[in-house]
Amino acid sequence: MKYLVTGADGKLAGRVAEIMLEKVSGNDLIFTVPNLARLNSEKRAKWEAQGVMVLEANYDNQEQMMEVFSKANRIFFISSILNGPKRVEQHRKVITACVAAKVQHVTYTSFFGANREGYNQYVLPDHRATEKMLKESGLTYNIMRNNLYMENYLTTSVMLAMLSNNVWGSNAGEGKVSCICKDDSAECGAALLLGKGEPNKDYDLTCSEALSQREMCEMIAEKSGIPFVYKAMNDAEFLAYLQALHIPETTDGDFSKSPLPFCSNDMVTNEGGIAEGQMGIVTHDVEKLTGHKPREVRDLLDEYSYVWKNKVSHWRDLY
Repeated sequence: MKYLVTGADGKLAGRVAEIMLEKVSGNDLIFTVPNLARLNSEKRAKWEAQGVMVLEANYDNQEQMMEVFSKANRIFFISSILNGPKRVEQHRKVITACVAAKVQHVTYTSFFGANREGYNQYVLPDHRATEKMLKESGLTYNIMRNNLYMENYLTTSVMLAMLSNNVWGSNAGEGKVSCICKDDSAECGAALLLGKGEPNKDYDLTCSEALSQREMCEMIAEKSGIPFVYKAMNDAEFLAYLQALHIPETTDGDFSKSPLPFCSNDMVTNEGGIAEGQMGIVTHDVEKLTGHKPREVRDLLDEYSYVWKNKVSHWRDLY
């Protein structure tokens, strides 16, 4: 059996890749990246020394993907970093390539709420379109819908607060979010890639303890000794808060001065969903797939304390 992980140089798929190396022989693994020239040479050498086939598979190049995917039986398909029609078109090419390559199974990373009525987050049209294409493709699949990533609240929210006189701004109000730790998401992704899920089943990934932003802010303020203050904002106020930090509205915007790789449309609608009570639903899918309970915010405080200790101000300095 040959297992392929797309986007293996990224934050989530990279974790999946490392877990797979613990589970199966490197000779049974294929790791792809969108641009081999940009892959860290030491990382590539390490993977290849373990027997991994490291290849380029760019989501804009359907012919290239068809050739690469034909070498694999099961594929972990990480969603593109773009938003909007460009991402949907990239995903169409990925799925078309999987069909042409006669891939046996695809695990796709979607977003929480893609199958739920009344959820209007900025990224959901892309994921809904992709899920529809995947389900109509004839491929055997699993869909893992990640809730908002826990790490973002321990890193980027803290960064933005430090850049805003310790004001932790959000339009989430007092709503709660059952955010998911990337390590748990990666473990679920590896489990599905290895065939531990039910065929053609969707999984919603959350932690077990939904928290409000105010609770997280107070938790981090107590841990760090920094007087972070949570400020509930309306949509317009939160957008202005992000604009003051040079965060563009869309992924096509100018990120040259932005401390984050995220666009404000994404952030405002995600936090708005929390305010509406949409993101606090708790599932038990992590435990079903991994055999252990998911990590909670309090479990990661020490791991990400370097953000406030080092006064990190840009996402490229996160690790």
